[in-house]
Amino acid sequence: MIDRFIGPGATPAEMWLQFLPAVIAAIAAPLYALTLPHDWTPLQLGLIALLGLDCIGGVLTNATTTAKRWYHRPGQGWRQHLAFVSLHIVHIGLVALLFRGGDWSFFAVVSGYLLVAAIAIVRSPLYLQRPVALGLYGLALLGDRYLLSPTLGLEWFVPFLMLKLLVSHLLAEAPHHPEVVEQD
Repeated sequence: MIDRFIGPGATPAEMWLQFLPAVIAAIAAPLYALTLPHDWTPLQLGLIALLGLDCIGGVLTNATTTAKRWYHRPGQGWRQHLAFVSLHIVHIGLVALLFRGGDWSFFAVVSGYLLVAAIAIVRSPLYLQRPVALGLYGLALLGDRYLLSPTLGLEWFVPFLMLKLLVSHLLAEAPHHPEVVEQD
């Protein structure tokens, strides 16, 4: 079952790299929120933990060569990648509803940008996808910083979600096997 999320054949090093920081994030994110002057509900703290786990784990998992082989295998085209990205609109909706008091303009702006950016990346020629993704990620950081008001306790959410999806997941890269000797 786990192979469907991280790709089949992950090495022990990849497993540690994916799961240890994700678990740490699931613990650290709600602990950070508790230091803020806000009365959090158990539902909010639980969602903060899950978002921390998913965002940090997703950035790292989607960057592994095992995940690259899995998510960019034959039969996985732009439709499958956009479907994967679209699933994460639920994350944005939950943040808008439970942490921003039903801020649907936040939902529309972040979701709309995510989808437009994802389409631009997957429809770009392969040799331009990396600079397009990084440029759009940079714009997302600027927009999050200067156009949106921060989400208390989740100031990290938009940057990590965009990193996970636009840079880690969507970019097709040559997946190297761990047996390949690195050249100096």
